[in-house]
Amino acid sequence: MSMRTSVSGARQARFAEAGGGDSVPPFARRAVVSLAGVLTLVLLVTSETFRYSGDELYYLAAGHHLAWGYVDQPPLVPLLARLMDELAPGSAVALRLPATLAVPAAVVVTALTAREFGGGRRAQLLAGAAFALAPVVLTNSHHLATTTLDISLWAAVTWLLVRWIRLRDDRLWPVIGVLTAVALADKYLLLSFWAVAAVALLVTGPKEVFRRPLVWAGSTIALLPALPGLVWQERHGLPQVAMGSAIAAEVAQNGGRPAFLPLLFLATGLVGGFLFCSGLWWLMRLPEYRPYRLLGWSVSALAVLLCATNGRPYYLAGLFPVCWAAAAVQVERRRTARWWRWVPTWPTLLVTVLVFLRGLLPLDVEWLGGADRYVLALRDFDWPGLTRAVDDTYRRLPVAERRHTVVITDDYGRAGVLARYGPEFGLPKVYSGSRGYWYFGTPPEEARTVIYVGPVPEVLRRQCGRLEQSASYVDPIAVPVPTKVPPTVISVCSGIRAPWAQLWPELRHL
Repeated sequence: MSMRTSVSGARQARFAEAGGGDSVPPFARRAVVSLAGVLTLVLLVTSETFRYSGDELYYLAAGHHLAWGYVDQPPLVPLLARLMDELAPGSAVALRLPATLAVPAAVVVTALTAREFGGGRRAQLLAGAAFALAPVVLTNSHHLATTTLDISLWAAVTWLLVRWIRLRDDRLWPVIGVLTAVALADKYLLLSFWAVAAVALLVTGPKEVFRRPLVWAGSTIALLPALPGLVWQERHGLPQVAMGSAIAAEVAQNGGRPAFLPLLFLATGLVGGFLFCSGLWWLMRLPEYRPYRLLGWSVSALAVLLCATNGRPYYLAGLFPVCWAAAAVQVERRRTARWWRWVPTWPTLLVTVLVFLRGLLPLDVEWLGGADRYVLALRDFDWPGLTRAVDDTYRRLPVAERRHTVVITDDYGRAGVLARYGPEFGLPKVYSGSRGYWYFGTPPEEARTVIYVGPVPEVLRRQCGRLEQSASYVDPIAVPVPTKVPPTVISVCSGIRAPWAQLWPELRHL
């Protein structure tokens, strides 16, 4: 036996021990790319038909106040919103293009993850379809959102991590570092995954990862671009820490820990829920998945951590693809229990498509009394109508008073709405004390009259020389679930006594 043959044999043995060696089934390119292509086409064709979300209009406003950080997010999405709006002003299709491309790309990446686990054509298609049809994906696919990019980037990072475990190719770590850096510019959430993954690596291995120079190079690549944003947070009193507490309070009011698992499975969907549970089980139990066990432990630990801290269940969605991929391979190998083999079949996938068709297409239908709008977060709002109602109040003011009037909203989303549509009506500049919008500017001292959109806070009431409710706007589009969409109160506060330098910090809220 030659030396070369001996080295090659040792290399193959090492790869096999790592999780299957360098032999994987062919990539089902035509089928997977076709699936992703159809989804891309649907998203492109329907992109213009969905009205702006409040978050999108907030991102647009934030994009015109670019900073290294914000109260509620890093700078990536506001920057993308600004770039897309500069390229095609006022185009919803252009604004949503990053999401339109990210979602189908993640379908391909999820299929590639199944391939890394040894999955053939059926497994790759099943994993990709689980991603494409998951409610958490449908919820965000039509809008530019931090969650959309976050899930897609996590899918890419975990795919490369699975590939590294199989091949031990350290050249992947700088690429993982770049993707992590982009993800951290979108949300800091991926840090939590790497924290639990590092602990899982120490417990389950492979511990050798900590002795590899390119791993540390990848870590440096990931963290260096995030430093300016972290410095911004530190200089502004770590507002994202306070934001985390505010989100935990919101989650507690909406079911809290008891609702975590039900909402988690609502995010995965029918097929995705079964695949997620079985994939996690197999990652933790199957001998052939032993090299990837750190992923199973990471999913479990992060789920417990999110539940314990009242985190939003969909924060775990970035790890759905790796579980779907692991499960799809076992479905292909017919290792599933007989009682649920009907779940990942194409007829069930077709039913899933029909059930969530409201999420794929802009159909003028309502299911469950309009509750589908909230299950899929595809609520439509008549933003021009709200702007018109505020403008009616503004036009009723005396001309002399209008010159010293500003608009303030109780919610950052409504502020983004009025900043987007207000100039078309001739409204004055919009301000808000809500979340990141508070940083976008303080009303000028000469402004003595405020049109306040939303419930007037007590601190402002005390400073009003005269306060009257001007209108109560009922959105004609969002009314199918009236308990969820109360009327928007529009009030006029005139003769403000306190200077804005004193009053504005008191109006700040998360």
